[in-house]
Amino acid sequence: MMDIQKILDDIATKMANETDRGKVADYIPQLAHVNPNQFGIAVATPDGQVYTAGDTGTLFSIQSISKVFTLGCV
Repeated sequence: MMDIQKILDDIATKMANETDRGKVADYIPQLAHVNPNQFGIAVATPDGQVYTAGDTGTLFSIQSISKVFTLGCV
């Protein structure tokens, strides 16, 4: 059986060690102050289990990705 938590922990560890994290979008004020070293990942399964790793307790602005959720609701 697949160990989802271990997979997410491994991904979060790999991302924590990544040195080339890119640049935050400074043309959007909310994003200009984001720490580019933050990374969080979450998976929710159909049976209601939720697995998380990384900076999942950190609040963040979803900006343009919200359009995807809105489209999914339509």
